[in-house]
Amino acid sequence: MKKKKSAYDSVCLARDKNRPGIYDYIDNLFTDFIELRGDRVYGDDKSMIGGIALFHKKPVTIIGHRKGRNTEENIEYNFGMASPWGYRKGIRLMEQAERFGRPVITFIDTPGAYPGLEAEANGQAVAIAESIACMSRLKVPTIAIITGEGCSGGALAIATADRVCCLENSIYTILSPEGFAAILWKDAKRADEASELMGLTASELHAHGIIDDVIKEGDGLYDRLDRYIRKELSVLCRYKPDRLIEKRYEKYKAMTTAERTIE
Repeated sequence: MKKKKSAYDSVCLARDKNRPGIYDYIDNLFTDFIELRGDRVYGDDKSMIGGIALFHKKPVTIIGHRKGRNTEENIEYNFGMASPWGYRKGIRLMEQAERFGRPVITFIDTPGAYPGLEAEANGQAVAIAESIACMSRLKVPTIAIITGEGCSGGALAIATADRVCCLENSIYTILSPEGFAAILWKDAKRADEASELMGLTASELHAHGIIDDVIKEGDGLYDRLDRYIRKELSVLCRYKPDRLIEKRYEKYKAMTTAERTIE
């Protein structure tokens, strides 16, 4: 009998270095990508990628985390943990997208925002809060796709979207299982136990209404994502800007009510 996949199995799969990265999705789903760098205040964050591309000949804005596939790349891209200037770059691109009427599509894969001294000194918490606020009030359609790890405010900063979906082996959670275990039991090695309690798998998230859809992985992934994005944009683009914001507000208000019920 095949062993049932545990929650921690999903954590390990979400962290697999061989999972597709942001540029794999860009290359397979979009054309004519032009990367835009910098936050126009401090600098450019290589762990946060953003730019303009065409999706079936229509312009969209893309924002997403970048991880490395080896030690050197992980150091260069900070293991996918963005700093304040990364989130401020994202805000700049979201506001630009709104001005030009472009939908925003985000790809989330991060263990969390970078917690270093320099990031904190430069307003990490404020940058995340401003990104959430910006995304929540955008007058253009937004789709967030969690492709690997979606942990903490580092993920939520670019996931406050009209539609949120997870790949089937991705996770979306308030913090890492190791962090959860360290807080609850003072023992990060109990991450596997923590994973079972956190409700972080795609199927659990969908059952609780935290995400809208789960995308099957494996052969045909990019075709399934293409169909999903096309379908959702065709619906979202019908709404006038004020109605789009209203429905987004209703979505997250209902989610908050559901979370209280679960507790």
